[in-house]
Formats: sequence, C-alpha cells, structure tokens
Amino acid sequence: MSEILDKAKQWLSATFDAATQQEIEQLITTNAPDLEDRFYKNMEFGTGGMRGVMGAGTNRINKYTLGRATQGLSNYLIENVHKNQLKVVIAYDCRHNSKKFAKIVADVLSANNIKVYLFEDLRATPELSFAVRHLNCDAGIVLTASHNPPEYNGYKVYWADGGQIVPPHDGKIIGNVNALDFSEIKFTANEALIETIGKEVDDVFIAAAVKNGSLSPDIDRKKLKVVFTSLHGTSIVSVPDALAKAGYTDVHIVEEQRDTRW
Repeated sequence: MSEILDKAKQWLSATFDAATQQEIEQLITTNAPDLEDRFYKNMEFGTGGMRGVMGAGTNRINKYTLGRATQGLSNYLIENVHKNQLKVVIAYDCRHNSKKFAKIVADVLSANNIKVYLFEDLRATPELSFAVRHLNCDAGIVLTASHNPPEYNGYKVYWADGGQIVPPHDGKIIGNVNALDFSEIKFTANEALIETIGKEVDDVFIAAAVKNGSLSPDIDRKKLKVVFTSLHGTSIVSVPDALAKAGYTDVHIVEEQRDTRW
C-alpha cells in the first residue's frame, strides 16, 4: 500500500490542478477503498484507444490520462507524418464530461501546432470516421465509452483512412504514450488552430449515407411507417435528417429528455 500512496502523492504536485489535488487529498485522508484501484496501474492505451471509469488517478479517465494519450499521439504524428500542417478531427458522444474532455484533447493537439476540427456538439462515431477522410485529416479522435455504464468514458483513435488505428501505428503510438511523464503534456491551447465544425459536414455525411445506403430503389418510402429512438444516443443528430432526405415521410421519433450535464 505504501507504493500506492507514493503514486497518489505525486498527484499532489504542481503538475496537477487544484481540483485534482483536492480530490486526491480527500482520498488519502479518508483512506478511500478505491485508492488502490485508481493507482495500481496506468490507464492502458490499447488497440484503438482506452476506456475506463472517470476520476482522478493513473487508472482513471481524466484530464491528465487523456492529455498524456493525446500528447503521445501528437508526438507520433509529428515524428512520422511529414506535412506542413497536421490535421485531426474530434467528435464526442453524449456521456458525462465528453464535451469537456473533447476540448481538452483539442487544446493539447493545438498546443502541439496541430490543426483541429472540433464538432460543435455530439456526433455519431461513423460521422467522425467520415470526417477524417472528408477533411483530409491525418487522424481522428472520438470521446466515447460505447455501451459501458454512465461512470465510464473513453478515447478512440482513427487513422487517415477513417478506420481505427492498427499495426504498426497502434503499437508505436502506445510506445510514445507510455514514455511520457504527465509534466510533459502541453495543455495551453492555440485557439487559432481549433475550428468548430457542424452542419457543413453533417450535410455531406447524410447525403453520402442516403446515396450509398439504400436497400432498394423500388420501395415506396412514403407508404412505410418508421418508429425511431436513439436510446439517448448520438444517432438523434443524424438519423431523422437522413430518413427525411431518403424520402421517408411517416417517421415517429420517440422523444427523450437530454441530461444537461452532458
């Protein structure tokens, strides 16, 4: 347990912000039962990215573990993609803190002189994959934890082809991440390099989906009744518009109350 305490106390240094230090101090003072789980290992950056419970600690999703992952990705892009202006697009889902985390990730990328396209609001992962290619980006990032419980969040990395990172990129990015100390993260944003995107990409994405996703041109879509629910997910942003543009007129959307903490 002494090793765990030593790791936790490192998060009381000036490298970490006051709120983080306060959270760790409280955990240490109260001898919190989850202190060991928060610090017994580093959050693993595996194939595609990482996913875990949110909170302070090396084994949690937070500003610093996300910043470290993004700094490692930035270093890898700078070292291996030789372009005058590197570009990355970021999307996020409707989980707690996703929007805040997306901005932190954008800040780190821009601090490394990387151009960032940041979606204005939640978007589905397929649109992120599409946007990587549409905007001619070198990588894409989506903040999401898929089907996991609400206390989780995550971070997935996509390559220039619009697919999740695969060998050899994944292993080399992981190596860059693991070699970093938290003090090496560049958090000071270059706001001039962060561009907000939205409808202009949505329209192209939906048009492509309607054109390429039709099951049969012989279906009389006006005679079909469609009921749609996003189950509190990101598809609410694009599916209704896609159905309308595809010619479905009898569409019933199950309304859901959006949590204002998103």
